[in-house]
Order: sequence, then structure tokens, then C-alpha cells
Amino acid sequence: MAGGWALLPILICSALALAIVLERFWALRRSSVLPPGLGAEVRQWARSNTLDAAHLSALEKGSPLGELLAGALAVRDRPRELIKERIEDTGRHVVHRMERYLNTLGTIALIGPLLGLLGTVIGLIRMFLSVMMGGIGDPMKMAGGIGEALICTAFGLVVSIPAYVLHRYFRSKVGGYVVEMEKEATALLDDLSAPRPVARRRTAADSVSTAG
Repeated sequence: MAGGWALLPILICSALALAIVLERFWALRRSSVLPPGLGAEVRQWARSNTLDAAHLSALEKGSPLGELLAGALAVRDRPRELIKERIEDTGRHVVHRMERYLNTLGTIALIGPLLGLLGTVIGLIRMFLSVMMGGIGDPMKMAGGIGEALICTAFGLVVSIPAYVLHRYFRSKVGGYVVEMEKEATALLDDLSAPRPVARRRTAADSVSTAG
């Protein structure tokens, strides 16, 4: 109440920022984005040709890395360039989902000080209006305007500073995940592009020579 009505949007932003931070901490856990051993397991599936629609569907829904590798496996019989294009297309969608809500968090970090500044300006305006109406004989009215201004400024900074720091942290975390996912996708692409050994057919001449 001491901060005035301008404090309300700052409180709303703080609640929204807290919800985003908790959701992103949960969604961007390493075990859920890059399950340990998944890349090696998928490459083994590709080498042994033990892949079917159920495998691909479960892999795609399991994790962002699984979705990326499933995109490559879905076109595994096509040329290397087409597989690479599919990996890039799938990767863009995966990264977009990993960065979900981060733009909102960055916006909160940006507008927090501006909302605090708005509250400061409103508080100062109220103080000057009080002086105009009643003169400077009532220091309590001036103190109320100054207090409102300072409270809004403080709350705006308290919300924006952690939001900015966590926004940068999540961006960095997603960037690290992307690098590791690219390594796994490249390793799978190399396996899929490697020439497969072809068993030599036994000809009639071979049969005769063996019989002899």
C-alpha cells in the first residue's frame, strides 16, 4: 500500500518471473534434455537395424535429444545432405521449445526498472501536488510521496536484477545443451552415412570351385 498502485504491476511481474524460473529449472534438467547414454544407444540401434515406428515414436517423445535423433532416423535411408537438413530443421524446433518463456523473462528484467521509475515519478508528482495544495507545512505528506517513490524503485530493481541474471543463465544453459546435441547428431549422421558391408553373392562358378 505504501508503494501506491504503481507497485501492482511490479508484483505481477515478480510472480510471473518466479513461475517461469521454476518451470524452466524443471524443464531444463540435464537428465530430461540429454539422457545419459542415449546417443550411444541410438547409434547401436541404427547399426543393428532394430528400428521400427514404435522405437522412433518413443524416442521422439522422450527428450529433446531423442526428438533430434528421431528426426534423423526417420530419413536414415536418404542421402547425407537430406539427413543433415532434417536434423537442422528438427533442431530449430527443439531449441525454440527449450527457450520457451525466456523472452518473457527477459522482458520482465527490462521493464522492472521502468515500472519502478514510473512509480517514482508518480510519487514525486503526488508530493509536489501536496506541496501546491497545502504548502510545505505538512512534512508527512512530502514523506509519503518520497516513500512511495523509493519503494517502487526498490521493488522494480529487486524484480529485474534476478530476472536478468536468470535469463542469462538459462540462455547459457540452452546454448551448452545445443552444442552437445549437435555432437550427438553429427555422430549419428556419420554412422548413418557410413557405407554398409554387402555380403557377396555366391555364384555358380564359386559353387563349382568349392565342389572341386
